[in-house]
Amino acid sequence: MATNEKTHYSDSELQEFKEIILEKIRIAREELTALTSTLSNSDANGTDDTAGTYKTLEDGSATLEKEQINQLAARQKKFIDNLEAALVRIENKTYGICRETGKLIQKERLKAVPHTTLSIEAKNKQY
Repeated sequence: MATNEKTHYSDSELQEFKEIILEKIRIAREELTALTSTLSNSDANGTDDTAGTYKTLEDGSATLEKEQINQLAARQKKFIDNLEAALVRIENKTYGICRETGKLIQKERLKAVPHTTLSIEAKNKQY
């Protein structure tokens, strides 16, 4: 049963994906740094002379905002971890192979979601 279906991406294609991933990691790290610096600087908003009632409301709002920034930072960190795992798969030459079907993930999907390990076919089966 001979087929002409590719089973893996070429070295030049893998290099192209690697460049995309490295750029996404660079941007994600910049965003993570901005989020973490927001967290460390968020106490200096000058509410020391505000009336007590308003300060309580602002404290609640600030706590909620910190929680949201923490969640964003955690998601960004996970995104970076997933991108770095994709780099390992590139080095192992297993990048772009669906972990469910064993088939190549479409190039367009990998360019849009470079850390994915599932083809559209496998992803749709999850729903």
